[in-house]
Amino acid sequence: MKQLNMGIIGTGWCGGIRAETCARHPLIKSLHIAETRPERLAEMTKLVNPATATADFRQIIDNKSIDAVMISATPETLHYPMARDALNSGKHVFLEKPIAIELHEADDLIHIAKKNNLKFTIGYSQRFNPKFAYVHKCATDGTLGKPVSALVSRHIGRGLGKKINSRTKLSPAAMEATHDLDFILWCLLPAKPVRVYSQVNYGAMREATGADFPDTQYITVTMDSGVSFVVCAGWSLPPAYPNFSMTWIEFVGTEGALFIDDTHRDTQLTTMKTGIVHPMSTMPGEFVEHTYAGPMKPETVDFIEACACDRPVLVKPEEARQVMEVYLAADISAERNEPVSLPLPESRPTMLAAGGAR
Repeated sequence: MKQLNMGIIGTGWCGGIRAETCARHPLIKSLHIAETRPERLAEMTKLVNPATATADFRQIIDNKSIDAVMISATPETLHYPMARDALNSGKHVFLEKPIAIELHEADDLIHIAKKNNLKFTIGYSQRFNPKFAYVHKCATDGTLGKPVSALVSRHIGRGLGKKINSRTKLSPAAMEATHDLDFILWCLLPAKPVRVYSQVNYGAMREATGADFPDTQYITVTMDSGVSFVVCAGWSLPPAYPNFSMTWIEFVGTEGALFIDDTHRDTQLTTMKTGIVHPMSTMPGEFVEHTYAGPMKPETVDFIEACACDRPVLVKPEEARQVMEVYLAADISAERNEPVSLPLPESRPTMLAAGGAR
């Protein structure tokens, strides 16, 4: 076990949570942050008191004393080059999803990490949600018998959906369903996906953004074990609590069925000023005085401890690469209006990133 010098590239919403978590952790010897927005850099510098703070991420990549980096930068096209350079510089890397834009980029990152014997993992924070972890336990310990089918429905508010759409052309499959594809594929290991069928649906987001962004995307995945599952992802709920997220899970097996309500309706605050809101309902979670509500803090701690104690990471990059292949297939399926078989040609970009049919 050793203390780490940790770098954070991008200290927005998620990167800020990770920086604050690192600043509080005893295994972090020194913290270094990079942020392009001067006002946010000043805010985070005051909050976490880093050893260094810069607007140039290269200063973190090139700093030989830094052991590991967490990359929370946007837009998502930055993920591959930043992660590639960090891995090539000998640093362990935690990378927010998506792992890359194209499959060959993901393969390159996996190869570099293995060659340099480095920890490399992707930010699929929902694996650290206790309710999701319980589904995984029941799906893998025999409680439900053999898996038969599964359903995950996730929706977020249109305010956050519009914010995501303003910086990327990636689809709901790539930016929302990706968490749930990862989760169900994790529950069904070692089975592998062999066929994907998807449809997109248009409405409020097209009107709000002036572009052809879907409101929802439905994805059906068939596994080589014969199991099939459906993931629905949407980002056009009417305004509610900031960054509100709601999820419903059904997992059916030969010996039982499990139903998980993660819609965050269990906590309701009503005031004259804001009306009814549902605090602590974001996907990443949030600090609540001395504690934390949500999965992103424990996910961050898991990466810190994996690096400091030489433990395996929970989310293997090969698994993130498989998730990527599934959501790419979903976008191709929605474009062609037909099922798509796996594996895919390596360099196929997403439908929306490529400016494909609407």
